Amino acid sequence: ENIGFPAHEMAFLSQSTLGGTSGIFGAAPRTQADVAEVTQPPDDSISSVRFSPKANYLVATSWDNNVRCWEVEEQQGKSTARAQKSHSGPVLCSCWHADGMKVFTGSCDKMAKMWDLNSNQCIAVAQHDAPIKTVHWIQTPSYSCLMTGSWDKTLKFWDARSPQPLATFQLPERVYCADVEYPMAVVGTAGRQLIVYQLENQPVQVKQMESPLKYQHRCIAIFRDRKNSPAGFAVGSIEGRTAIQHVVPSQPKDNFTFKCHRGNETSSSVQDIYAVNDIAFHPVHGTIVTVGSDGKFSYWDKDQRTKLKTSDPLPLPLVSCGFNYNGELLVYAASYDWSKGHEHFDPAKKNAILLRKCNEEMKPRKKK
Repeated sequence: ENIGFPAHEMAFLSQSTLGGTSGIFGAAPRTQADVAEVTQPPDDSISSVRFSPKANYLVATSWDNNVRCWEVEEQQGKSTARAQKSHSGPVLCSCWHADGMKVFTGSCDKMAKMWDLNSNQCIAVAQHDAPIKTVHWIQTPSYSCLMTGSWDKTLKFWDARSPQPLATFQLPERVYCADVEYPMAVVGTAGRQLIVYQLENQPVQVKQMESPLKYQHRCIAIFRDRKNSPAGFAVGSIEGRTAIQHVVPSQPKDNFTFKCHRGNETSSSVQDIYAVNDIAFHPVHGTIVTVGSDGKFSYWDKDQRTKLKTSDPLPLPLVSCGFNYNGELLVYAASYDWSKGHEHFDPAKKNAILLRKCNEEMKPRKKK
């Protein structure tokens, strides 16, 4: 039954293959605030969704060359489209400045731009010889800069006021994923290479290793230890598997991998395996969300090695996810990721950016 969702949203909800018409997640949401849909999502494939670190502003980037910004009302999840800017090619990635009012985007036009939401001005701040796949703002006690990773096999660090990079690192292969939690940065490249950097005073490479996963990695996220220091990272692969990797494990068994985003095994022991498209750590609880090409999100507790929840599938792959600044809202984007080729593209399945109240359900379970 319709419990107060707008009509266009119900059309999307009713497509849910397992949930019928009772809501995206099987049982009807308890209140309208449980799941809300962002207004006017991009029509073309979505590449990233990111919340501001200071307030409930949300940006999304898309293969339609645009970056869009919404203001989100936290209690009801109501969103208002505020503005958009464009590149001259598909936009692959986004991040926020620490002040919560500037957005950085990287594009197939080989440029990174900075969009100041206060002035609504947009300027180019970085340049590569191939598309830019990752952008991360680095704020340290002694310097601040933008880190860009590209398919030109370089990682560059930029002061937004200078046309030349502060530093350039040659990489073994194209950049596929990266994350920054000061004072640590980690970059995943093609060829299953992972490179760790130390950012104090200036960026320095401290470790290069092969991925613990046997297949191409797609996403990476740094986690903190109990002292709130960056201690390691989670990396997800196209083979429905995530690895938890400590940079300096206190014991070998601290590092482990787990299967995720897989179908149920059939009688012939065949199993559908889907890519892990994004990973994020909850800013308060330190639990994990993964999203996959199976159209599901899952919550995990890495310390107790338990799964907290898996959603029912949406009719489209989930491609990106993240949390708002206080961990109350999870955002995730549903759009076709072309993982099954153009013949499986269905224009009747519309993109969606969804907001979910997640703070309670992502709390670690108490040990029995």
